[in-house]
Amino acid sequence: METRYPAVAGMFYFGDPENLKKHLDKLFSGAKPGNYLGVVSPHAGYEYSGKTAALAIGSLKPGTKFIILGPNHTGFGNEFSMMSKGKWITPLGDCEIDSKLAKELKSCKVLEDDVFAHEREHSIEVQLPFLQHTFKKFQFVPITIMGMGYSEDFLKRCEILGKAIAKVMKDKEIRVIASSDFSHYVPAEEAKEKDNKAMEKIKKLDTAGFFETLRETNASVCGYAPIAVLLFTARELGLKKVDMIDYTTSGDKTGDMGSVVTYSAIGFGKNRAKH
Repeated sequence: METRYPAVAGMFYFGDPENLKKHLDKLFSGAKPGNYLGVVSPHAGYEYSGKTAALAIGSLKPGTKFIILGPNHTGFGNEFSMMSKGKWITPLGDCEIDSKLAKELKSCKVLEDDVFAHEREHSIEVQLPFLQHTFKKFQFVPITIMGMGYSEDFLKRCEILGKAIAKVMKDKEIRVIASSDFSHYVPAEEAKEKDNKAMEKIKKLDTAGFFETLRETNASVCGYAPIAVLLFTARELGLKKVDMIDYTTSGDKTGDMGSVVTYSAIGFGKNRAKH
């Protein structure tokens, strides 16, 4: 069995189970159960983005299978890389990969089996303790996507994967997480302005407009490809309800608003029933 060991335990989050559990309890205090089928969740150190991530993960409709899409920060591996078997270990225990679901997704022809791409990448790893805290028993499929610019060709590959995810979501237990931080190392006001422009396109599920806005504003949204995939999935599923659940910055923690990283929790679901 392929085993993926923690790469950032003890750095991005506590490496010992007791302290991690206590910290997660604190981060989830005030989080309200939700009904979203997909979310955008940040992946920085828990001291900075943990509260926003808890609000994102906590708002998901309960499920037993998760597809986690993360950016590839390391540059290792293939463009669209999946681990299709084995397990990931966190301080809270093992997380098993859903091999059957992975095989279904791989039929879309965009994904490559590539353990190497996942070995040091943190964007998916940091989501797992939040899921373990909230959903206890689950399986998942990890997918990293290397940012390849904003071309029509790259967007098309994101669309192919997004539609493949929508297709497997006939299984009512599947939820999707796009792991992403937003603006990086810019003044808070500039970050907010850029993020708001991107958010306008996200709310409209406008994938092409999202890419164009990121290009025009010279944005630094690291998980833009995972977000684009989630937008295509939401469009295919008819998820027209898109909500900004939370928005924070590193400056909220450090007090330095001159150079911040920003974090968003965004939920995707069906419209509320009319009464």
